[in-house]
Amino acid sequence: MTFRITSQGFIGHQPIADTSTTALHPVGTIVQAVSATYGGGEFIYLKGVADTVVGSVVTYNTDDGSTTLAVANAVGPIALAMSINVANQYGWYQIQGKGVAKVLSGFLDNADCYLTATDGSIDDSDVAGDYINRMKGASAIDTPSTGLAEVELARPSVSDGKDN
Repeated sequence: MTFRITSQGFIGHQPIADTSTTALHPVGTIVQAVSATYGGGEFIYLKGVADTVVGSVVTYNTDDGSTTLAVANAVGPIALAMSINVANQYGWYQIQGKGVAKVLSGFLDNADCYLTATDGSIDDSDVAGDYINRMKGASAIDTPSTGLAEVELARPSVSDGKDN
């Protein structure tokens, strides 16, 4: 899943799939990037959190760029980790376009997406208050060993309120 940054005037950037122990860009920076497999997307530069892997679903704080692995009853904007971006590191998170997310077993293509009790993973089982707005499954779970599925994002968020 190689994305290449296409934002004009953005020179000397940290590649989308890399992490850094120092902030190479201001947290909250948003760029556009393109992949031969997934097409175009938008990515936000954020601080990592422990146990983050590629595809981890996080909520993030727009004030300080911090992330939290998404879990049931979370509130806020949603993004997908593009690297193993753990605590005290910085990296890119996808907020728009087609990408991959950690999902629970049995996740189906074209499914609605919901937060779960499993940190950083989503599912297609309807859970009141945990519906993720503007995120939809774009494939079934690939294999139980990797636990990833394609999703389509349009700056998703969750409000832990009335849903679908």
